[in-house]
Amino acid sequence: MLDLKKLEQAINMLSADKKLEKDKIVEIIEAALKTAYKKAFDARDEEVIAKVDMETGEVEISIEKTVVKEVETPAREISFEELWDDADGFSEGDVIEIDVTDTLDEVGGVEGFGRIAAGAAKQVIMQKLGESEKEKIYDLFKNKKWEIINMRVEMLEWGKVILDYNGNRVPLVKSEQWFRDKFVAGSRVYVYVAEAEMSETSGPKIILSRKNPELVSELFKVYVPELTDGTINIEAIVRNPGIKTKMVVSSNYEEIDPVGTLVGQKWMRVKSVMDELFGEKIDIIPYDDDFRNIVKKSLSPAEVDHVEIDEEEELAKVFVRPSQRAKALGRTGSNINLASRLLGYTISLEESDKPDEVPEEDAQS
Repeated sequence: MLDLKKLEQAINMLSADKKLEKDKIVEIIEAALKTAYKKAFDARDEEVIAKVDMETGEVEISIEKTVVKEVETPAREISFEELWDDADGFSEGDVIEIDVTDTLDEVGGVEGFGRIAAGAAKQVIMQKLGESEKEKIYDLFKNKKWEIINMRVEMLEWGKVILDYNGNRVPLVKSEQWFRDKFVAGSRVYVYVAEAEMSETSGPKIILSRKNPELVSELFKVYVPELTDGTINIEAIVRNPGIKTKMVVSSNYEEIDPVGTLVGQKWMRVKSVMDELFGEKIDIIPYDDDFRNIVKKSLSPAEVDHVEIDEEEELAKVFVRPSQRAKALGRTGSNINLASRLLGYTISLEESDKPDEVPEEDAQS
């Protein structure tokens, strides 16, 4: 008979704060027995089945095999010849369970085997608890994909930020952070739920992000109700996290200015979003039926003289004066690259035939 108290004690030591249900405890114990058997009998390739009666402590270990005419994989298959008198009761392809509980005598019987299982239980318990925790987090986020959530910073750990959501710890990995993020334990931040998936092979996967451009879109929805009710639309958005976001916005009503609506009185709305992004700049560009006007404004703060569009090549030739070229390019080309991504066009800077304006004081001298 198995000493269940020893196994349950090992489980309780590692999962005191997890409140595991009874069926989960049975699942963990049976998984530990299975692991222990494979280790004790070098049966890593066998399909081992372990069953335990939690009331009596009775243990049953069996090996699952498929009936075949000719055995190619001894660990998983059994021939009709090996079945002896029982062969007539089976057909090729049948799966049978072979009771091997008696072999436990080789390791001190069920009691001795229980001591081996208790040692193996630690690894199994940690694995099962990890899986259980991931499933719990997945259940919390599965209906929040592509939304933003305001979460409290729990702690900082080797570049990884641990966030608290309704008493649950969720990591924000370093690859989804950006350099302007200033995390302080106890403060609150918005994060974007970029992924909430369940895979049959790897299990639940939750990705929280501070880099995704949709974080900016969703932040504007917090402060601009006109985006939620459909009065204003974000037509396109691109982002260089920590540096700048560019977005094209439109209105469903001619009398409503989409840029002014997002900016707000005294810049309060856009400033609120920028504060959430720790000062990231935001260029808001009004939609225009004339694509050339969108191109011009996408290169803000540069002043563009005129634009030529090649729709077939998806190329925009932009003519600027020499004094505006650096502004159009931005530091290390960041401004023109962001504008190109926003528009889906290659932007070629050309020198305008208009001369640079001469400052008034220079002209007088």
